[in-house]
Amino acid sequence: MNRALRTLLLIAAALLNGCTATAQQKPESASTRLATAEAMFAERCKSAGVFIHRTAENVEGVFLLKVRPRNVDPDFDDQFQLNDPYGHDSGGDGYIETFVRGSFWANNKGSLSPGSPQYLGYRYVDAVDPKDGKRYRYTGRIDQPWLRDKRYGEWVREFVLDKTPAPNPASRYGVTYEDISTPAEREYWIAGSSLKVIDLKTNEIMAERIGYMMDGGQGNNSGGRKPWLSAADNACPEFAPQHGFTAQRRQTQAFVESVLKPKQEN
Repeated sequence: MNRALRTLLLIAAALLNGCTATAQQKPESASTRLATAEAMFAERCKSAGVFIHRTAENVEGVFLLKVRPRNVDPDFDDQFQLNDPYGHDSGGDGYIETFVRGSFWANNKGSLSPGSPQYLGYRYVDAVDPKDGKRYRYTGRIDQPWLRDKRYGEWVREFVLDKTPAPNPASRYGVTYEDISTPAEREYWIAGSSLKVIDLKTNEIMAERIGYMMDGGQGNNSGGRKPWLSAADNACPEFAPQHGFTAQRRQTQAFVESVLKPKQEN
């Protein structure tokens, strides 16, 4: 075989391999992609649910082992960030505040419709401040700013979160969460979540909620659409039949209070 013929054959083989690779890399059609996502989501939902193994009564405080950060994905469209979009809730001090007694009523006074859930909250909440690595104790109170500043009306009431160094021991009961999504799941806009209540004295997992949700639009953000907010309408366990994202706030507190029953006022 002469050199010219060999060169032509090598070029032809390279072109053929290139065409094959291009064919293999051809993107899925929208319908095929959605069908794959729906099948994967249905399979994940088989392991989802609320699993309560033990409850505790008269609990005064909880230890938040992880505090949800604020504004990690403000547009709710980061496909691969493991920020637990299923467990989306308030962030920062707002997350801590949801667990503190009095905050629910202070923030919802006069706006609750009949049948709305009602949360008591705990007398204190412990959490580690990532800035210094120290544990602090958070409590709540109703402030009357007009006592200091007469520009406020006498009727104004504000819920205030107080933060002090936490005494020992910490609460026996811990709360933590984790994004359990895999890269393969996120490829199809599926997010997985684990929320746990732990007895820190025995290291026993008292309860766990495993949840998944999927964006049927597969990341479509046209017209200002927010994929992970839309995915909350397609979740297991379900948040709400419609506008599921509106039911996500205080979801962590709702689960925790079903396991750790807050001590009633004397």
